[in-house]
Amino acid sequence: MPELPEVEALAHHLREHAVGRLVSRVDVASLAVLKTFDPPYTDLHGREVTGAGRFGKHLDLDCGGLHLVVHLARAGWLRWADNLSPAPPKPGKGPIALRVHIDGPAARSASVEGGGGRREGDRGFDLTEAGTKKGLAVWVVRDPHEVPGIERLGPDALSLDREALAGLLSGRSERLKWVLTNQTVIAGIGNAYSDEILHAAKLSPFATAGKLSDEALVRLAEAMREILTSAVERSVGQDAARLKGEKRSGLRVHARTGLPCPVCGDTVREVSFADKSFQYCATCQTGGKPLADRRLSRLLK
Repeated sequence: MPELPEVEALAHHLREHAVGRLVSRVDVASLAVLKTFDPPYTDLHGREVTGAGRFGKHLDLDCGGLHLVVHLARAGWLRWADNLSPAPPKPGKGPIALRVHIDGPAARSASVEGGGGRREGDRGFDLTEAGTKKGLAVWVVRDPHEVPGIERLGPDALSLDREALAGLLSGRSERLKWVLTNQTVIAGIGNAYSDEILHAAKLSPFATAGKLSDEALVRLAEAMREILTSAVERSVGQDAARLKGEKRSGLRVHARTGLPCPVCGDTVREVSFADKSFQYCATCQTGGKPLADRRLSRLLK
């Protein structure tokens, strides 16, 4: 799932490649991804892209007062092309859910010249989603805060210092792993980076969020900023197609079950629940005691 660093990198890519150009056309291959109908998506046609940003894990493309807001969910992605196919994607065929055409200089000059040469395809992007479990969502709104998920967001993870983090966690009885990934508490962190943050902070995923010591809170705040900032720095400037690989290359415990911990050499372990799992190092995070089962473990530190 794309998290704060990848969504920030995608927003940066759109600022570099789309801002100042016009949305020439939007093709919808899956009506299910559209969560709004007023204003219609066709109102984006002809509008200039004036900005691109992020709200937690939501991507926001500002099109002259209308916003195309995207949540990529678990298996969604943005695929940029400098020469996008002019043919609309076929509904129900392949992973493409929505295509946004953005006029490039070649397209504009060709139209001005009255078709004297072959028109190159627009630049633009496809929103794609793999697998059968669909979660990709798109809104066309006048204000991003009309999107329910954005309206409910907690403060951005990169905005939190130790004092602010302590205030958010105070009195909470949930396990730390679940609090870090709850977007209404802290925006931007998902399964992968929460594993990395907890490993760097030497904290158990099952620690009680509201019972951390002052020293543990300092480690957590420092790890959150370090992990996310370094991931953003690695990701920004990368082509959208390379971001997934860049994310994987920077992970130390997440999705590395059975491999040695790069800090202590112990085997990275996993706890599975429902259709997800998380990874951790027992030596670094739980005093050497494995977390055998999320329901039965009483390890809180």
